[in-house]
Amino acid sequence: MEHSVVFAGFGGQGLLFTGQALARAAIRDGLEVFWIPSYGPEMRGGTASCTVIVGDGPIGSPVVDQFDAAVVMNLPSMHKFAPRVAPAGLLVMNTSLLGREKCGRTDVEELHLRCTELAARSGDDTLVSIVALGALVSRLGWVTPESVRVALREMASKKRPEVVEADLGALEAGLEAGAVGAPA
Repeated sequence: MEHSVVFAGFGGQGLLFTGQALARAAIRDGLEVFWIPSYGPEMRGGTASCTVIVGDGPIGSPVVDQFDAAVVMNLPSMHKFAPRVAPAGLLVMNTSLLGREKCGRTDVEELHLRCTELAARSGDDTLVSIVALGALVSRLGWVTPESVRVALREMASKKRPEVVEADLGALEAGLEAGAVGAPA
C-alpha cells in the first residue's frame, strides 16, 4: 500500500503544519513517510503546498505524477492540482473560498467542505486546513484519528499550547464532515 496527497492553498492556511501532522500520524501508525513542502518566497498570501506520501513499505520515489487525494483551499490550487488526482481519487475542496466551483471531472470524488465555517464553530476560523485533514482522514482511513490527535497535541503544545483544544475541535469537525459528507 502506498498513498499520496497534496495539501495546497495560500501561505498562512496551515498547510505545511497539516501535512506534517499527517506525516507524524502515519509514523505513529507504523507507516513509511515522505513529507515534501513547497512554498513561494512570500510569508503570507503566496502559494504553498506540501505532498505527503505514506506506505506500508519503503517508498520508491518522492515524485508523484498522480495523487490519490488533493486538498485544495483556493481556486489557483484547484486549477493546478485537480487534474493530477488519479481517477477514483478524492478531491477535498474548501467551499469557503471556492464557492460552488467544480473541478470539471467526473472520475474523482469531490468532497465540498465549508472549512472556515467549520473551523469557526470549533473555536478558531484560521484552522481551515485542520478541518480538511479531519475530513481526509475520516474518508480515506490511511491513518487512525487517534494518531492525528496525538500528532496535533505534540506539535501544537510545543509552540502554541493555547491552540491545542481548537486544533482538536477543528479535527473533530472535519472527521465528522468527512464521515457523513458535507453540503456544498
